[in-house]
Amino acid sequence: MKSFSIKQLTFLLTVTLAGVIFSVIFHHPLVIGFLPGYLVLVYLSKQNKQSFKQILQISIRGVYKTRIVILILFLVSFLLPSWYLSGTIDQMVKIALYLINPHYFYVLTFVAAMVFSMILGTTVGTLSAIGVPILGTATVLNLPTAIVAGALVSGAFVGDRTSPFSSAHQLLAHTLELPVKKQWSAMFLTTLIAIVLSMLFYGGFDFFSTEKVNHTVSFEWRELTVLQFIPPIILLLLVLFRLSIIYAFLTSVLSAAIISIVEGGTVSIVASAFWNGIEGLGGGFLHMYELLLFLALAGAYNGLLEELNVIQPYLDKWLKRSTSLTGDTFKILSATLLISVIAANQTLPVILTGRSFLPHWKNKYGEEELARVMGDTTMLFPGMVPWSVLAIMCSTIVGVPILEYLPYALFLWILPLLTLIVSLLKHVQKTKRAAAA
Repeated sequence: MKSFSIKQLTFLLTVTLAGVIFSVIFHHPLVIGFLPGYLVLVYLSKQNKQSFKQILQISIRGVYKTRIVILILFLVSFLLPSWYLSGTIDQMVKIALYLINPHYFYVLTFVAAMVFSMILGTTVGTLSAIGVPILGTATVLNLPTAIVAGALVSGAFVGDRTSPFSSAHQLLAHTLELPVKKQWSAMFLTTLIAIVLSMLFYGGFDFFSTEKVNHTVSFEWRELTVLQFIPPIILLLLVLFRLSIIYAFLTSVLSAAIISIVEGGTVSIVASAFWNGIEGLGGGFLHMYELLLFLALAGAYNGLLEELNVIQPYLDKWLKRSTSLTGDTFKILSATLLISVIAANQTLPVILTGRSFLPHWKNKYGEEELARVMGDTTMLFPGMVPWSVLAIMCSTIVGVPILEYLPYALFLWILPLLTLIVSLLKHVQKTKRAAAA
């Protein structure tokens, strides 16, 4: 199989990024901005001796790999309307208002999301389980939803990146051929510093907030009904017991729809809410189908990138020119950011970066150092790229555009800086020891 030339690769990246940036700036559907990049990739694949039949087969395999994500977002479009109609959201907001001290709202939001994510090991599950009541409470208290969403996403990524139950954490350990316990230890220092800084960051917003909230809730526990708790409990339990998150969402949505009908609603009202969403709350298939098309197209694009080995040869050449731990850390940061921007998912950057860099790092620094650097960069960048699948899922669930909450999602962007500093300090220590010897 013929490799892509540097001119071809540059042309592909330019068209892809230009199209996506155009969509983001002018608020056009991402699928429209991403389409020219995919068509260019098809054209270049044809030039590189691939038949249209082969290109189509690879694209279909790529779409098939993203089927779980597509199904999750499809079901997420029904989650908010079903919980709203069943009375679940109203009841959960009342409880959150009663239990959460408004004067420490931001830091408690981060801590709650962090604890849930460490238990569940999933960003999507965490945001789905606690994001709805917390954001609903923030709206009632007139707090900026962008800061609250940033705190939620930050906390959710703690577990997505660090929890032993996280599939992404397991994937990284498997890719680097490293026991999970050693990988967790390698990440511990930067994780701890990032958590402390995040708590100080959100605590600062609580302390210096100009909105001095004095909100009292007239609330009686006997007002609650067990029925409205069933949808979130089902979702939480199924995720906790490691059952497919698809079944968790589906069962939760169906139970909420049934409760809505039992409580006096009609099938036509439920169907209308599923299609159109709820005004002021969101959801609904009409607001989601463009994203679903984009995810399918991104899957096809990623399939061609991976199977046709588009990027790998250039990574291998770049790695041969090694300088130091700091230099190699910056190389990983740059390479994995580029792959995340192109690939628009979390899996490909982990596998491609890990497999490319592992032999070099294994010989020079050890797998643990590579786990630390990738854990602080590769695992987080897909949550910051606006057209990445993971970022889209987070933004969709919290109902806040990623560019609005990203400045407040401190945990995501502080770790790449921390890991560069740690690598620099280790390099300085090593240089001093060598000089002293």
